[in-house]
Amino acid sequence: MTALQKLLLFVWVLPVFSFSETQKPVIYVLKKGQVSFHSNAKLELIKATSSDLKGILDAEARTFAFSVSIKSFDGFNSPLQKEHFNENYIESDKYPNATFIGHIIEEDDFTKDGTYNLRAKGKFSVHDIQQERILQGDITVKNGVLKLVCMFTVLLSEHEIKIPRIVHEKLAAEIDVTVTAEFVKQ
Repeated sequence: MTALQKLLLFVWVLPVFSFSETQKPVIYVLKKGQVSFHSNAKLELIKATSSDLKGILDAEARTFAFSVSIKSFDGFNSPLQKEHFNENYIESDKYPNATFIGHIIEEDDFTKDGTYNLRAKGKFSVHDIQQERILQGDITVKNGVLKLVCMFTVLLSEHEIKIPRIVHEKLAAEIDVTVTAEFVKQ
C-alpha cells in the first residue's frame, strides 16, 4: 500500500471513529476534476492539463486529500517537451504524484447551497518535496454538488526542481496552477 493510499484510508477511517453514533461524517468524492498549469517564460509558453485528479473531502472533519498523476499531463508544445518535463524536471518515474492533503480553515457550512471563499491549509507535495501551504479557493454548492476552483503558484526552487541554464529562458521559475473539481456526496 502506497503512502497516499494509506493517507486516503486514514482520511476515510479516522472521521468514522471520531464521531458519536448520531453524528456521521459527510463524505464527498471527486466526480470529475482537472489540474492545469502554465509556465510563461521569456521565450516560451508551456501549458499542460490533466483530468486524472483524485480527491476526497470530509465536510464534518473539514479534511481533504487530492492526488494527480504527473504522467497524466498532456497538451505540451511537443512530445519532446513532455518527455523533458517527465524525465529531466519532475522525474515522474521516481516521483509519480503531486498531492495536497490538509484541512479547511473556515467554519462555513459549505454543504448548504451558496458560494464560499475558503482557505485550506495542508501539505503540498511535488517532486517528493513537501511544503506547508495555505491555498484559497471558491466552492459553489448547488443541489448537493460542490464545485471548487483554486488558483495558486508553485515555485520550482521550493521543490528542488532544477532549471538547466541552457533552457532558463524557456521555463519560468514560477508555475501557475489551476484546479477545478466537482464533488458529489457519497
